[in-house]
Parts: sequence; C-alpha cells; structure tokens
Amino acid sequence: MTSSTGTVWRAMAHSADSPPLRIRKLRPTAIIPQYHSEHAAGLDLHACVTEPTTIDPGGIVMIPCGFAMAVPVGYEAQVRPRSGLASRHGITLPNAPGTIDADYRGEVMVPLINHGREPFTVQPGLRFAQMVIAPIAHARVIEVDELDDTSRGAGGFGSTGT
Repeated sequence: MTSSTGTVWRAMAHSADSPPLRIRKLRPTAIIPQYHSEHAAGLDLHACVTEPTTIDPGGIVMIPCGFAMAVPVGYEAQVRPRSGLASRHGITLPNAPGTIDADYRGEVMVPLINHGREPFTVQPGLRFAQMVIAPIAHARVIEVDELDDTSRGAGGFGSTGT
C-alpha cells in the first residue's frame, strides 16, 4: 500500500493479532481496499463502475466496489463517508455508518446520496467511501418487568442540554 508521498504501508502497522480480512475480486477492474496512511482507521473503497455515474442533487445511487469479502467472526465492517467528498460536494451515505456483517459474501455495494446543489459524477476508481473493521459484542437479551432508574430517565433527544 502506498501513501500520497509514495511511502509503502505494509503489515508493519498491523500486528499478527490483527483480524484477517479476506477479499475476493469479482471484476478485474476492482481495487482492493487499502489504508492510505500509517495510522488510518479506514480502508478506502474505490468505485468499480464501468463508466462515469452521475448522482443528481437529492439522488441516491448504489456504487459497486467489485469485490466480496469475509469479515472475521466477531467483527463488522462499518462503511462511512469520506470527509472531503462530504464537506466539498455534499456526497455522503444515507445510512452512515452502514454495517456489513461477518456472514455476508455478496458484492460490496455502497449507497451514495448527493446532498449538494450540483450533480456529482463518480468516476471509475474514485475513492468514495471508507471501511472500518470493528469488533462487535452480542448482548444477552433479557426481558424484564422494570428497568433501573437513572437521572436522565426517559428524556430523549436534547434532554441533557445542547
């Protein structure tokens, strides 16, 4: 993996304890997700579109990545917007972060929404989203008749101040 300065980021930043993320290309033009700096939290996802794809203001388009993957059991892949596209063009995900479960084996596809005022064109190979591999916990669900009291209680959005 290389950064914009040409530095190669290899497994040195990741220990033997790092979870393995197995990737299978589904199309020859697919780009394997990469970390683009030594301490990046997310792997960049690239558009695997065959031609430029325009998203009109307010529009949502599914963008294929051209690969399938096996997220390790006990982890999820969280798909998030790239901050530059969001802040400059209003391009984000309608369900951010989106979750890819460990048992999903289909093509990774990401919905993009254009909150900007101008149409936005996704070019083939564009880095358009990022993917964070994160541990998850399965809770034991217990039905009860009552819950313990807290100082917040049933206060909802904004109930603790602004």
